[in-house]
Amino acid sequence: MKTYQALILPIILIVAASLLFSQESTHRHITVLYTNDEHGWMEGMSENQGAAHLYELWREEEGYTVDGSFLILSGGDNWTGPAISTWVEGESMVEVMNAMQYDASAVGNHEFDFGLDALAERAGEANFPYLSANTRWKVNARVPEDLGILPYTIQEINGISIGIIGLTTRSTPFTTNPVNVRDLAFINYETAVRETMPAIAGTDLQFIVAHVCMEEMERLLPKIQDLGIDLAGGGHCNELTADKIGETILLGGGFHFTAYARASFEIDPQSGSILASSFSTHRNRGADPDPFVAGIVESWSQESADVLNEVMAWSETRVPQGPLLDQAIIDSWLAFYPNADIAITNRGGIRSALPQGEITFSDIVSIMPFDNTIIVAGVPGRVIAQALEGGGRPVVAGIARSNGRWVFTQSGQPMLPEEEYTLLLNSFMYAGGDNFGVIAEADSDAFDTGVNYRQPFVEWLRNSNSTESDPMTLE
Repeated sequence: MKTYQALILPIILIVAASLLFSQESTHRHITVLYTNDEHGWMEGMSENQGAAHLYELWREEEGYTVDGSFLILSGGDNWTGPAISTWVEGESMVEVMNAMQYDASAVGNHEFDFGLDALAERAGEANFPYLSANTRWKVNARVPEDLGILPYTIQEINGISIGIIGLTTRSTPFTTNPVNVRDLAFINYETAVRETMPAIAGTDLQFIVAHVCMEEMERLLPKIQDLGIDLAGGGHCNELTADKIGETILLGGGFHFTAYARASFEIDPQSGSILASSFSTHRNRGADPDPFVAGIVESWSQESADVLNEVMAWSETRVPQGPLLDQAIIDSWLAFYPNADIAITNRGGIRSALPQGEITFSDIVSIMPFDNTIIVAGVPGRVIAQALEGGGRPVVAGIARSNGRWVFTQSGQPMLPEEEYTLLLNSFMYAGGDNFGVIAEADSDAFDTGVNYRQPFVEWLRNSNSTESDPMTLE
């Protein structure tokens, strides 16, 4: 009897182990790598922190392979930023993201910066879909698929089907040039998700990629817990986070390729249930550049070098984003148009620091990356005061606040409510961006100079006659 038991027990253990191994071998694993707000920083904000370094880091740290169990997603705002991307309206950035094997991107507000035709061109060049279920034509309430924007996509990774719905921030009409999106509406997030969910029913996992800040995502996800969303990624506010809201993993990938967020899922394909999941955030540090991606970046750098590498001036110190640089830029407008009384621009149109040493045209495009022009409007003082006090903290030249009223900085005289003044502002603001629509209401026939809003600062820098041995200083 003891001999019989001795024979049977190992057989039972072998069979049990075999069954367990067989069951585990059918499990499917996927890893999500998530970035957002890349803003064209393919070369990196600092040395060894570009797109090529991040791609190689995914290989080294995550074991990434092209044919592996990976899904690479973006929360949008891919291209407006440094000159290497802005100057070619994002074409270079799409090529880099193609090389990095992105599987889908949300449509960010800045995807509209160069107009609808440019967005359609970029979407056509991308090997991945641009997603936004809540972006609709006003005329028929349909998602603008004719522009290359899709409400959702279904991807299959490692035998697992994943339905992905996209969302775009509802602030888009005020955070890109309003003229570019005047025919589009950005509907309620929950409504858009619920309308789109039937299209991805039956997939193993359901995701959302959203160009929407974490605060809004944290309000949205509890409202749609009944839909069983497994993962949601945000964007727009440049947040790096990995968390869980109810049963939904929530990721934010930081900004400018400086970091990424990660989530992993272990799936039982028989039942469709998630057996295990994890999430984390990681910095873009320590990797050598991937040669292929680095080569693409270098080719775009060389292509734009002749125009963008023209030296405008030399600066004794680095001037960070903030009041000193803002004021120098807006003051240059009044120097460029001396017949104007007042100039205003929005702080959001000034995006990076003035470097120390050599200042090239590329640096200026990076600082002021948008396709805005300068508008000349004739409006009464009360409207200017209303705009300044109700808009989004603009940068102002020609007048300043003193003892509760606006006075002219040269004469010290007050701005009179009913006196008409010549006002300079950018086309983004004139179109209603940052809640400056009152200017167009007061002067609907304002003159568009066609001059890019960065040009007066370019001329001011050139006229500084600064050199390497005699650099200029902003004061």
